[in-house]
Amino acid sequence: MNARRREHVASRPTWRCRACGIAWPCGAAKLGLLAEYGGRRAALLIHLATLWAEATAQLAGSEAAANPTALYERFTAWARAHAL
Repeated sequence: MNARRREHVASRPTWRCRACGIAWPCGAAKLGLLAEYGGRRAALLIHLATLWAEATAQLAGSEAAANPTALYERFTAWARAHAL
């Protein structure tokens, strides 16, 4: 039996990775996003900010949303340093 490769994408509304189960974006998702967007830093940051806003709304009232700075770090701050 051939196992189907699972993509590291977010499972909404929990925002956990469908492939590995950790908080999305996981390390593999970050690497994939960096590769997908290449040198288009602004486009990547806009995409991530959009997802951050969606996640913030969907996670409202949860432990994950209790710290807005942590959500910012999780969704967008990492890309500012890497997406050159």
